[in-house]
Amino acid sequence: MSFTRLETANLQGKTALVRVDFNVPRDGDGKITDETRIQSALPTIAYLQDHGARTVLLSHFGRPKGAPNPDMSLRFILPALEAATGKSVTFMERPSADAIKALDQDAIILVENTRFSKMETDGDPKMAQFLASLGDIFVMDAFSASHRNHASSAVVGHYLPAYAGLAMERELDHLAAALDHPETPVMAIVGGAKVSTKIDLLENLVSRLDTLVIGGGMANTFLFAQGHDVGGSLCEKDLKTKALDILAAAEKENCRIILPVDVVAATDFKAHADSRVCGLDDVSPHEMILDAGPETVSIILDAMEASQTLIWNGPLGAFELSPFDTSTVECAKFAAKLCRKDAIIAVAGGGDTVAALALADVLDDFTFISTAGGAFLEWMEGKALPGVEILKPQTNA
Repeated sequence: MSFTRLETANLQGKTALVRVDFNVPRDGDGKITDETRIQSALPTIAYLQDHGARTVLLSHFGRPKGAPNPDMSLRFILPALEAATGKSVTFMERPSADAIKALDQDAIILVENTRFSKMETDGDPKMAQFLASLGDIFVMDAFSASHRNHASSAVVGHYLPAYAGLAMERELDHLAAALDHPETPVMAIVGGAKVSTKIDLLENLVSRLDTLVIGGGMANTFLFAQGHDVGGSLCEKDLKTKALDILAAAEKENCRIILPVDVVAATDFKAHADSRVCGLDDVSPHEMILDAGPETVSIILDAMEASQTLIWNGPLGAFELSPFDTSTVECAKFAAKLCRKDAIIAVAGGGDTVAALALADVLDDFTFISTAGGAFLEWMEGKALPGVEILKPQTNA
């Protein structure tokens, strides 16, 4: 993937607008419960400071619906940001070029929530032009916001030279290594509840993979399409034809599809419910398929061991409820073991995926884990991401 890197920018004496993602989680008392996104921004901030650039940070927080909302002000970020950077940070509710230029060259400025204006989510060029007037270059360092054509995350890049920040650069490099020019054979695990939310993803992947594992509730739709009785399981029966089309496309592209060959079934959707392992044609009408069975797990592990690259999006079962987390945890631990031996490159992403891998205690073992959610999914779907497109060299020519 070709994009303009921050290392190529002339930063001395410049003001850099940096799109970060400070949409951090807070508890009921307003305390930040996870500073990962703040920590992710630090390398870029430090790089800019070290190379003589004044740093202006742009971010959204929550969904204020285009109007100021004191409960969603970014002011609460200041103490954590100052502690993380070890420097004083200036907060600006209404930024201006003059006010920014009046500060020292090593100043760090945090601008109020970009979503306090409806022009942000509308991708309004006027807001983008105003933001561009505040600085000399634009640094996109929030992959998690790159799928939105918002004023501060994409449109502003049309009015200033645009560069990928260091966190963005790392994300793009790992994603390119996983799907754009991967070590082959390439395998993907795609799970989750519904096929309807991942049709574009599956259609894109079957033409790019050697092996595709389909798990979670979405596997039930494929099993039903193949003529199996899935009992009372979650199943989108109206997508039978689409499921068969995807299977046919995979066969045409020589992509091996792995579906469950045995399942874990239960009558109650709750933790520690009575359950049993059974064959595909042994699910009773009142039972639900809640996980893949041990024989299926064995097939997945064998396929994983024969692969060089693994992409993971979505759990293989109802992982939130024990014992229906078994297949997800076993496969995750095996992938982690292969990573530790440098036997596979494993890239994972998506909210449920991160939670599932955290449950398996393997977050530190995978090659790369994206917390970007929607942007990660749209990248897997093969869609152009506005916040990435602006970084391609020809857009800055």
